[in-house]
Formats: sequence, structure tokens, C-alpha cells
Amino acid sequence: MTTTTSSTTGSISSAGLGSGLDVKSIISSLMAVESQPLQLLQDAAGTVSTEISAVGQIQSLNSALSDKAHALMSTSLWTQTTSSTSDATVATADTAGGTAAAGDYSVSVQQMALGQTVTSTVAAGSSLTPGTLTIQLGTYATDSATPPNTTFTNASAAPVSITIGAGDTSLSAIRDKINQANAGVSASIISDASGARLSLRSTTTGAVNGFKITATETADDGNPATGLSALNFDASTGAANSQLTLNQYAQDAQATVNGIAVSSSTNQLSNISDGLSITLLKKSDTPIDITVADDTASMQKAITDFVAAYSQLQSYISLETKYDPSTAVQPGTSRSDSPLTGDASVIGYQNQLRAIVNTTSTTSTMFSRLSDLGIAVQTDGTLAVGNPTKLSSALQHPDELSKLFTTYGTTNENTGIAVRFATMADSANTVGGSLYSRADGLRGELSRNQQQQDDMQTHLDATQARLTAQYQALDTTMAKMNALSSYVSQQISVLNK
Repeated sequence: MTTTTSSTTGSISSAGLGSGLDVKSIISSLMAVESQPLQLLQDAAGTVSTEISAVGQIQSLNSALSDKAHALMSTSLWTQTTSSTSDATVATADTAGGTAAAGDYSVSVQQMALGQTVTSTVAAGSSLTPGTLTIQLGTYATDSATPPNTTFTNASAAPVSITIGAGDTSLSAIRDKINQANAGVSASIISDASGARLSLRSTTTGAVNGFKITATETADDGNPATGLSALNFDASTGAANSQLTLNQYAQDAQATVNGIAVSSSTNQLSNISDGLSITLLKKSDTPIDITVADDTASMQKAITDFVAAYSQLQSYISLETKYDPSTAVQPGTSRSDSPLTGDASVIGYQNQLRAIVNTTSTTSTMFSRLSDLGIAVQTDGTLAVGNPTKLSSALQHPDELSKLFTTYGTTNENTGIAVRFATMADSANTVGGSLYSRADGLRGELSRNQQQQDDMQTHLDATQARLTAQYQALDTTMAKMNALSSYVSQQISVLNK
């Protein structure tokens, strides 16, 4: 709320002209005395506004403490894991947001997942004949016979037929028609030293995404190497009229994880072990090591963030409530206290926070208080990680830390420390809480002060109007008396002559 101050002395332009009295100065002096109670109210409003600002900042810092306490309360924090790999060029690991179980894995990659690729012998710029291209996805399999037999097994996807009209017979137009059909095959024109040719590739890796193409000409010229027939392809043994050149069969990724052979249609081994996914990047017969370990870095950061938030709140409360004996009343000086010196609500809340730090918890069999983690109380009431080695050692037992911070109980002793802090911080800032009530009380005090100022200003305006009217009447009367005196003096002078 903004405190406003109105002028208590209006403009007096004519009073005093007839009598010679300095009416304006007289009224201004009188109003200065009358306005002293208003000045006291304005000074008090300034003090209350400063207190509101201080309590508001305490509430903000208390909210930050609540956030950090809630972070420590999260059970997922203490089960979170992270991964590392001995060679990130071969494979990387994903712990699914830190949910994978800790473990060590030896990984070698025998082959990468690939899509099928074929190339035409027809040069770009050639014009084929109208007709239909039918693309069928499936799997090519080769047996161990000599010579080996290759068979094609249709996938579950239905064949896709693409109509090539009279205006679509250029390689670029056929490329566009294939790409628009969403048949699981993408087409592009590749240029090299031999010229530009049509290249077809599976849009998805994996053995099940091989494909064959059947070309049917509207008017068959009888030559499988010309016209639209030049785009026929089937790698099956004995398949006739297959004109495209096979560059690469579609194949699955093949890897070994901890001695177990695994395969995948893509180069990602999804959820291969308790939330762990491995992305394969290149073939490697030499095994690499992937390690999934507790994410102690995130745990440590959560603890140190909490310590910092607690310390910032404690430092600010101490600053705003401190009493400096050196500012006590001295001859010729006035006492200068902090805005919230002696504020029972704020100091009481500070003591409640400190009590949690100094009490024990029975939720963990290894840790009972923050000092067991190397967190020490400083002389100014703040916290600090005074023993990093002790904290590092404690982080090797995340299950016990979880119990210390996250357990809900029926008493303080069997309730986690973070739960206690979060409950207290949330309660203090909500309706009816100590900090909320203190801020609300100060706002009410400021509102009442403003109303008193408004009432006082109304009284001062009426007083100034009354004094102005009285002194203007006095000025008029004295002017008349001065005129009469001058007239009498003039007449006496005439008579004496």
C-alpha cells in the first residue's frame, strides 16, 4: 500500500495586503504544528512497509527451502542411476531417466542394423514406360545349402501399388511417386563417376524390412531390361527379371551383452536390462564396458542445495532481527534496530527450524542426524558441508539416506528430516501459518495506518480552511481600521492648520 501526503497549507494570495500581516507564514507555521501527528503516522507507515518487505523476503526464501526439502523427499532421487561407457564411439547407454538398476555390462557388436539398398542401372534423364510398381516388405533368408537358397517371406504389411502414369515416367518423377506412397521404401537419385541413377532404400532398419519390387508395364515390350521392367527386384533364388543391383541386404543388429547374444531390428537395444537401453554406433569385436551406477552427483547436489537454501534463510532472518547494542540510545543519538528486531513470530520460526537440525531421527540404521553426513552447524546458525569426505562416504549408502530424508512417521523421531523441513516450511507460508499470519497482520496494520492518515488529512484540510477564513476576516478588519486611522489623522492635520 502506498502512503500519500497531501499539502496541509493552501495558497494564500491576497491575505495581508491590507493589514500588512504575513498571513501566509502565520498559517503555515500553525499548520506545521497541526501536521505533526500526520508525520508520525507517515513515519510509522514507512516502518511497517519495511517490515512487510522483510517478511515477504523471508517467505520467498522459505519457499526455496521447501523446494529443496521436497527434492530430498523424492524417493526416486535415491534410486537414480547414471551410466558411463569405456568407448562412446562403439555404444552409449540410456538409463531411462535414471531408473535403470546398477550393474556392469560387457558389450561387443558383431553387426549393425541396416536397411536394404538397391540401385538401378537406368541413368537419370531416361524415360521409362507407364505401368504399376508394387512394393512388398519382407525378410530374405539364406539357408546353409550349397549353393545357398534364398527365400523371401512377406511381412505383415500389405503390398503397396504405385501407378506410374504417362506423365510420371522420368526417374525423378518415379522417385517422387515412391516417396509419396509411404511403402517403407525411400527413393533418391545418386550421382557418381558413372552417372546419376535411382537408389532405393528401406526407411527402417532390420531384416523384416527387406523389400521386393514388381513392375508391370501397361504395354509390355517383352524386354525385362527396358521400360518400367528395369525397376524389378527380387533377391530370392531363381527369381527372374530382377534388374536392380543389390547393394545391401536388410539386417538386424547383432551384439553380445555379458556373453549373451542379442539382436534388434534397430541399433538400439531397448530395455535390455532393468531399464537400461544401449545404442550401438559401430561394429567392434573388442568388448567395451558399460557401467550403471548410483547417481551420487545428483544426490550430493540435492543435499548441498538444501544446505544453501537453509543457510540463506537463516542468514536473512538473523540480519533482519538482529539487535546491535552499539546502536542503543546514546546522548544526542537515536537507537537503530533491524526491521524485525524482537519479532516473536519470525524468531520463533527460526528457532523451530534450528530445532530440526539439532534433533535426531530413528528412520535410518546408519544415520540419525545431518552431522552424520558431514553437515555442521556454523557459529552464525547456518549449515555447511564441513566434512566432504564424510558426505562422500554416506552417499555410498543411498538406501539409508533415503530413509533418513523421506520416511513418513507419526513422531518427529520416526519421520525423515526432509519431511519435517518441508512440512514446517509449507505450513508457515500457508493461510494460518506463522509467516503468512505475520505478513497478513502487517498488511492490516498498514491499511489501518493509511485510513488514519486519510482521516487526519481531512481534519487538517478543514483546519487550514478555518484558519484561512479567520485570518482573511482579520486582514479585512485591520485594513478598514488602518483606513479609518489614516482618515482621522488627515482630518486632525487639517484642523491644526
